[in-house]
Amino acid sequence: MKIAYLGIDLLKPALDALLREGCDVLKLFTCPTDNVTEFNIAVIRTAEERGIPYTLSRVTAADLEELAARGCELLVCAGYYYRAPVASAFPMVNFHPTPLPVGRGSWPMPRLILEGAAFGGVTAHKMAADFDTGEILLQERFPLDGREDHQTYMEKVYEKVPGMVRELVNRLPQVLADARPQGAGEYWPLPTEADWTVTPDMDAAQVDRILRAFYGYECVYRDGEQKTELIGGRVVPGDPAGRPFPVRGGYLTADRIRTLS
Repeated sequence: MKIAYLGIDLLKPALDALLREGCDVLKLFTCPTDNVTEFNIAVIRTAEERGIPYTLSRVTAADLEELAARGCELLVCAGYYYRAPVASAFPMVNFHPTPLPVGRGSWPMPRLILEGAAFGGVTAHKMAADFDTGEILLQERFPLDGREDHQTYMEKVYEKVPGMVRELVNRLPQVLADARPQGAGEYWPLPTEADWTVTPDMDAAQVDRILRAFYGYECVYRDGEQKTELIGGRVVPGDPAGRPFPVRGGYLTADRIRTLS
């Protein structure tokens, strides 16, 4: 099957699964990233190793027309920053890391953890003019535990993606025929710095929940005017006296620490 692919490393297991199913990737569209917390290194390496043309430029309607002329049969989007135009020449499918219509938006995973959701999931849906609103094609749900963090959440997503890709590629006409409307949903805006900022007066349990929600990404420890970036932060329960980054009932450690101000 001739396909096009849109995405960064966050959901690269979708690309890997498509290649294992024997798909011929006509072109790969990725995005510029900081390669500190968001990466494009792995998808670009795969493209280079397999001789797949790729670009960091935003996909356009002209790109879709060119792909259609080359016989593209399917476009798969999995973790792509930009709104893509929607074409009718071939199916366009997005993989979204929540059980839609819950958690529409470009970064919903932290909110699921912050709110202590019982379930997460991954949805393959038709791409539509509005983000994450297209008809559902395939969906898998999984339970979340009390110690879920961003990393463990995505590991659960990665476990589900290959089987969903296999079904999508090998049963595409039936999967499309079985599409079902999402119904009512809610768009979740991007988290802001306020959501990932912790302060010394916060309780250790509250801080722990924030650090888990954004684990692997930047969190900010703000003490008055002093701000420190923490990546891979954790709460250590106990007496915070004399410890760096104290909070109520413990203190913080992190894999990477950088002073911001």
